[in-house]
Amino acid sequence: MSEPTPSATPEPRQADPIKAIPVRHPGRWVAIAVIAVLAAMFVHMLFTNKAFNWPFMFENMFRPPVIKGLWGTVSITVLAMIIGVLLGIVVAVCRLSENPILRGASWVYTWFFRAVPRLVLLTVMGNLGLLWPRLEIGVPFDVYIGRLFGVEDANWRFLGFTTRDILSGFAVGVLGLALSEAAYMAEIVRAGMLSVDPGQEEAATALGMSRGKALRRVVLPQAMRVIIPPTGNETIAMLKDTSLLIAVPVTAELFFQLDAIGKRTFQIFPMYVAAILWYLFLVSILLVGQYFLERRFARGYGRSGAAKLKLEGLAAEHGGKPELP
Repeated sequence: MSEPTPSATPEPRQADPIKAIPVRHPGRWVAIAVIAVLAAMFVHMLFTNKAFNWPFMFENMFRPPVIKGLWGTVSITVLAMIIGVLLGIVVAVCRLSENPILRGASWVYTWFFRAVPRLVLLTVMGNLGLLWPRLEIGVPFDVYIGRLFGVEDANWRFLGFTTRDILSGFAVGVLGLALSEAAYMAEIVRAGMLSVDPGQEEAATALGMSRGKALRRVVLPQAMRVIIPPTGNETIAMLKDTSLLIAVPVTAELFFQLDAIGKRTFQIFPMYVAAILWYLFLVSILLVGQYFLERRFARGYGRSGAAKLKLEGLAAEHGGKPELP
């Protein structure tokens, strides 16, 4: 039997080059063409439709009353959000409390203010003077208590105000928006607190912290990563909802001033367009602020042991060393 010679081994075959054919996307080009045509039609309308009356709009959207209304809108938004966030935190803590009365009262609060539309709520609060013409501080049910002791027409009240004097349109607007916002913020804060591992609070309590201090130093800071994005949405919604104050009415408000100029000059549409431009400008600023705020509170998220290091730092302040899992 003869051995095979090396020349009989088959040589490897050279592979043919791959001819790649790009995938066609005819639907994508059709969509681009349709969007381009629609955009061109929209721009053409902006420059040719006389209803916009751009010279009149730019002449009036920077007038002093409008700028005053702009600052009023920003002030109402800031005040309503501050009160709403603080009150929302209190309501959220009550919802998570072990006390059934606090849980029930906070549930009723969120149920009521989430159920009532803000426009309806502001309209009712603007007419609180019909319900209570005068607000007084004193002994509750003084008339009835006096009758029990034989005193007719008992009047044990120390201080009183006319409702119209203390509840101006601005105050009613801020109060109504803040009370409504607190109900939504309570749910957002509650969701954020529930997202924190219960072991974090238990570890903080084991270090000797009170429940309130553990809430402020451990739970809420970690919940902020979840709370910030929806709070940004709520702030933007609050800025837009200030336009509802025209029902109270609040004169130091942006939409009220632009609407008044439009109705007085019979140029309503240009002034409504001016309102859109102002709201776009303000919301753009809020979006930039929300971006940096989210980035700040997202620092360290996902890093192994970040929460443990935080608790170890807190333990060092108390002079102890925690036994963490």
